Amino acid sequence: MTATGTLFTDVLVWDADAPGGTTGPTDVLVRGQRIAAVGRVDRTEVDPGTRVVEGHGHHLLVPGLVNAHFHSPANHLKGSLPSLPLELFMLFESPVTPELRATPREAYLRTALGALEMLRGGTTCVQDDAFLMPSPEPDVIDAVLSAYRDCGIRARVALDQPTLPEADKLPYLADVLDAAQLALLREPAPASEQRLLESYDHLVRTWHGAADGRLRAAVSVSAPQRVSPEYFGSLDDLSRSHDLPLYAHMLETRAQRVLATEQPRFAGRSLVRWTADLGLLSERMNVIHAVWVDEDDIELLAASGAVVAHNPVSNLRLGSGVMPFRALRRAGVPVCLGVDEAICGDAVDMWGVVRTAGLVHTISGLPDEEWPSAHEVLDCLWRGGAQAVRQPDELGGVRPGMLADLALLDLHGLAFTPLNDVPGQLVYCASGQDVVLTMVDGAVVVDDGAVTTVDEAALLAEARELFAVKRPLVEAARQEAAAWLPAYRAMARRAAAAEVGMSRWVGR
Repeated sequence: MTATGTLFTDVLVWDADAPGGTTGPTDVLVRGQRIAAVGRVDRTEVDPGTRVVEGHGHHLLVPGLVNAHFHSPANHLKGSLPSLPLELFMLFESPVTPELRATPREAYLRTALGALEMLRGGTTCVQDDAFLMPSPEPDVIDAVLSAYRDCGIRARVALDQPTLPEADKLPYLADVLDAAQLALLREPAPASEQRLLESYDHLVRTWHGAADGRLRAAVSVSAPQRVSPEYFGSLDDLSRSHDLPLYAHMLETRAQRVLATEQPRFAGRSLVRWTADLGLLSERMNVIHAVWVDEDDIELLAASGAVVAHNPVSNLRLGSGVMPFRALRRAGVPVCLGVDEAICGDAVDMWGVVRTAGLVHTISGLPDEEWPSAHEVLDCLWRGGAQAVRQPDELGGVRPGMLADLALLDLHGLAFTPLNDVPGQLVYCASGQDVVLTMVDGAVVVDDGAVTTVDEAALLAEARELFAVKRPLVEAARQEAAAWLPAYRAMARRAAAAEVGMSRWVGR
């Protein structure tokens, strides 16, 4: 549903360069997909069919929030796992069993759950690094994109699939597993590289630019250690030819840092350095997490123009560590913000991510002048997010010509009463409850607490019923996966004890 026009009247408007972060009260006119004007609008010049949204001088119009890193396939699993280190967590998060292969309807519903939660909170754009286990079939890819199309959110979707055996992704497994276990982990990945490239061909041909450009493709290697250099290069070629973001998890955990010395193929090089030496570190890349990066890695990231996706809530949930925010920003590395996924978020809540980004770096030990300011966190949310999506001139601001992805907040709510400092209250106080209207691509998708695009109650009811039926299969798969827990725990603890020349943990 695309509105022919909307006029926001008497609203405050987010302006990062203005004193206090706002201008107005003033008007904002939306025509079609884009913002047509910011400033007092002559009502006689407004098209007769234009909807008028009154701001009453106490509503704030901000750019739609950008969730720059997300995995939708876990949307139906929120809160179902305890906090565990990533390598252990992944045993239970997405076991590769045929019984858990999602049907197209399951994929549609779980994607819609996340999209609706995001839209209600003012998130208008998501980058979905979708792992469709065991392999991405065209009907499931179509279901994911259809859910985003129907719900009305802006989405970039990639296929996050490893191509190497499990035994190649982690350190020390040969030392902690018996021969039979190791043989199982040396079995090939579920889908060949050629088959995955065919899946990308379907994704790009069918969905890149769909819904008037609201849906677009991206590419993902999952992580450098999980794919071959040849497949990495093929996706980089695809990224270059279509100007697609390339997603790559890098140095999220200490175990990933250890790979530099424990796997001969890396020859002592970090995953960032190894990627750079392959000639694949570029400005199109979203480097996800970047917790255990050193100074050399940061210099390489800065020189490449890559964007780092910061996921502070997920990093805390999985005990990964705290990303060196100040060192990255000081080097000029663009930073965006992401939820990561609903199973380690566990709410698909960008306001919670914003708040955590504003808080967690105060325990870095750095002088208080170097802690992130509220303005800086919001810059990561909006400008960094738009850069990650590769639409810096179209998203992340409220200016004429930009796409009309907007969230309207009521400043008479508890979070903003009394109104002291808009940036500070956006970062430390705001929640999705303050959002009274969400607009994507010029269309109002949430209005006064109601989703306008789909029958939300019916979708939630269907999801409750369907995933309750599926739950015993999930539990059975997790019980089977538990057999690997002692060995994986031994591997993680050995990595934790290894000397890597830095620490990203606090409070020890």
